[in-house]
Amino acid sequence: MVVHLLVLLLSLRIQALGAQLKLSPDTLTVLRGGEAQFTCSTSHTQWAVMVWLLNGTVALTISKVHGVLRSTNGNVTAKPGSDSKGDSWVFVLKNTERTDEGPVTCDLQGIERTSANLVVQEKGTVKVSGDNKLAFKGQSVLFECQAEGWHPEPRLQWQVNNKTVSQREYNISSEESGKSLFTVSSNLSVMAAKSSHVDCLASVSALPKPLQSGVRLTVVAEVVQEEHDCTVPLAVTGAVSAVLLLLLCISIILCYRQKRRANPSPQGTTWLDQSVFGRDLVAEATRGKVNLGYSSDGPTDADYNDLIMEIRRKMDFASFRRAPDVVHSSSQSLHTEGQVQVCVSEENTEENAKNVRRITTV
Repeated sequence: MVVHLLVLLLSLRIQALGAQLKLSPDTLTVLRGGEAQFTCSTSHTQWAVMVWLLNGTVALTISKVHGVLRSTNGNVTAKPGSDSKGDSWVFVLKNTERTDEGPVTCDLQGIERTSANLVVQEKGTVKVSGDNKLAFKGQSVLFECQAEGWHPEPRLQWQVNNKTVSQREYNISSEESGKSLFTVSSNLSVMAAKSSHVDCLASVSALPKPLQSGVRLTVVAEVVQEEHDCTVPLAVTGAVSAVLLLLLCISIILCYRQKRRANPSPQGTTWLDQSVFGRDLVAEATRGKVNLGYSSDGPTDADYNDLIMEIRRKMDFASFRRAPDVVHSSSQSLHTEGQVQVCVSEENTEENAKNVRRITTV
């Protein structure tokens, strides 16, 4: 009975002494390169030396009388804490590395020790493949995201217009490299309903805000979505265009003809008058009939003008010989003799007894 009482008293004393030493936080997670701080507090006044250990290796020593002692590890330091209930010191690890991950121990020499856990995480990169995308309404668009160089494996998620996409709508694959770094890939298929911003987010617990990468999805509507819908509009458009073009051509032709009628060519009128006048003079002089259906390609307007002017000047001629069938006027005789010479010839055909008269001006 006495022995049981002694054991109980000893355990209570140990618990009371243990309650005098506290290390916080119990677990600390930081990003590589960040700063880690642990606070060790004790209400036991009999301690003389406090030792800090990283993964079982002494990193810093503090004397109750002399304070922080010089250390060979320049990446660690300590400062007095603000705990008013007793003595406390804050252990500071300035630039954390992956090798620092593990237990952090506060040891009151000869009295008690306690440990906490340090977790060092690695922040990698995240990238949505490709540039901004353009798609027709109703089209399925595929997006690819890759988060590379993370420790531990990052959490990957998608957002469309700042709304989180259900994990059932995309797949995730992960692989680990030799340095315990993870690469996570994911594919998301989006139905193009309206223009949206698509983001891929990656995070670990030590990261205050997830890293994200995004692209813009621009959705356009097709003018003609079905093939048969464009047949009738195109046919109607082509027919209307053809009619309008035809009406335009007819209007131009009518306007041009009306303008020509309103403004006849002076040269054409003069030539017509001179030609008719010349025919009348020749017909009167020869007492024959002019073949109005005959057209000669040989003479020019200048020849006609010379002939008519010459006939006008010779209005006082005495008489002309009558040509029964063919009258031939030579421009050479006009210039040389000053009067019109008429050559008469009669052509009789056996098949047709009709006489043909022809006036040719050279």
